[in-house]
Amino acid sequence: MARSDRRGIRLRVLMEPRHGSTYDDILALALTTERTGFDAFFRSDHLMGVDPEDRTYRPTDCWTTLGGLARDTRRVRLGALMGAATFRAPGLLATIVASVDEMSGGRVELGLGTGWYAREHAAFGLPFPETAERFDRLEEQLAIITGLWRTPSGDEEGFSFAGKHFRIEDNRTPPRPAQTPHPPILVGGTGPRRTPAIAAKYATEFNSALGGDLRERFDVFSRACEAIGRDPAEPRRSSVLPIACGSTPAEVERRAAVIGSEFMRTNAAIGSPELVVERIEELSALGVDTVYLHIYDIHDLDHVELIGAEVLPHVTALEIAEP
Repeated sequence: MARSDRRGIRLRVLMEPRHGSTYDDILALALTTERTGFDAFFRSDHLMGVDPEDRTYRPTDCWTTLGGLARDTRRVRLGALMGAATFRAPGLLATIVASVDEMSGGRVELGLGTGWYAREHAAFGLPFPETAERFDRLEEQLAIITGLWRTPSGDEEGFSFAGKHFRIEDNRTPPRPAQTPHPPILVGGTGPRRTPAIAAKYATEFNSALGGDLRERFDVFSRACEAIGRDPAEPRRSSVLPIACGSTPAEVERRAAVIGSEFMRTNAAIGSPELVVERIEELSALGVDTVYLHIYDIHDLDHVELIGAEVLPHVTALEIAEP
């Protein structure tokens, strides 16, 4: 897809519940996201909150809830930012995502990363290898998932893969997502070498994560694309923006108080709708064409309503800087 084919920034809602959630909580936020005109609803793939001592946190499984949303929403795209590659075996994950894609009528996107939250893995009995091995596993997972999705139905040879960590033997009944050739894949993070290289090879969208020099991060990604002969203008570029938007100073203060950490607050858009628009304009000038608005108080549906009414109309026509 040529860069000129996708002028205008996409605004998406990213749910990161402070104390966990129920499916009804998630559905209410997703339906508000859909009704107010946003492009997509994404959720985190976590079983524990940012504060490991928060005993009120109620975990939900990412893809189980996305499967429910696939049937309970009609328009918004759905996905995970980012899914943890440590949570699910690649053949199983390829099948789960393909199932949800079919259930949604082709509205699913797969975000996948190495996983980072060691305490969460320990609390739920999940292996958490060292960083280098997690990157190896992520790369093998993406090779398997895309290989299965691209294997035609009825292929006589099927799909096989022999890696260091995963092995697939003669799969002649691969999962079949609704989208062709398969759902979009998001890869991203702050890693200076392996993250951009893996994204250049597999990603439909490179996500810059939070903090640091986004321009340099995108430049590194562009060079990784060029190194394998891929047009750097083809993949999308996205960023996460924690947000506390209000019509009054009191609203802003109340919403800013629930942002999870000082790091998040430092990188957040905190203020009036006009300030939020300005922050998104700054991101578009760096080449960002998709912004995930990081929402913490998932019960504050008025927050999403305000952004949809006062921010969304002003950013959809923004032009994106060329990579």
